[in-house]
Amino acid sequence: MARLLKAVGPMTLRRPSEDPFAALVRSIMFQQLAGAAANAIHGRFLKLFADGLSPLGVLALPEGAMRAAGLSGSKAAAVTDLARKVEDGTVPLGDVDSLSDDELIARLVQVRGIGPWTAQMFLMFQLRRLDVWPVDDYGVRKGWATAHGLKEPLKPREMQAEGERFRPYRSIAAWYCWRVVDTVLPGKLESKRVAPKNPKPKPARTPLAPNVRNSKPDSAPLAPRARKRS
Repeated sequence: MARLLKAVGPMTLRRPSEDPFAALVRSIMFQQLAGAAANAIHGRFLKLFADGLSPLGVLALPEGAMRAAGLSGSKAAAVTDLARKVEDGTVPLGDVDSLSDDELIARLVQVRGIGPWTAQMFLMFQLRRLDVWPVDDYGVRKGWATAHGLKEPLKPREMQAEGERFRPYRSIAAWYCWRVVDTVLPGKLESKRVAPKNPKPKPARTPLAPNVRNSKPDSAPLAPRARKRS
């Protein structure tokens, strides 16, 4: 991890939203979407509110408006449920700073479409909580595996144990794991890919069959060597 910190540089985050409701809506938008697509949909969604985003504003939208802005049916339902529960007091957001991590997660997961991951992202990027360790996030597990030269990511339970050494700053460790791989999430800035230190050279082999795929997602396919004609 020390090598990783040196290669990536200081931890940087975008500024938190002034409105926790808006921050949660943004987190819902970014679930399972690439950054460019999520930003485009989020931008079109915000244009629906001439007076600014608010729970009442969401509930006043005409049917189909969110779908027309690009939200899926499940995300539109999640945003609507969030707005309704914030407005009726089921999920108040005025006292979030006073709640423990576990208390806040338990409150937020009452909303349709908000699970532990979305709640953890809210803790990390909106509230700046320093000891969040999202072991179910594949990007964190993949980044850890890459940084430590592992062939496969660890299971969440194994990652939970690895994170103990970083208490009470596990959020920082998670952020650096994200920087190793191209994982999109709320608050992510430009990512940097860190190569393992002193990688072991692979022995040369005679290819047995054409069109063998490289398993690395960002690797370009190798062109076949031209044979000399006799």
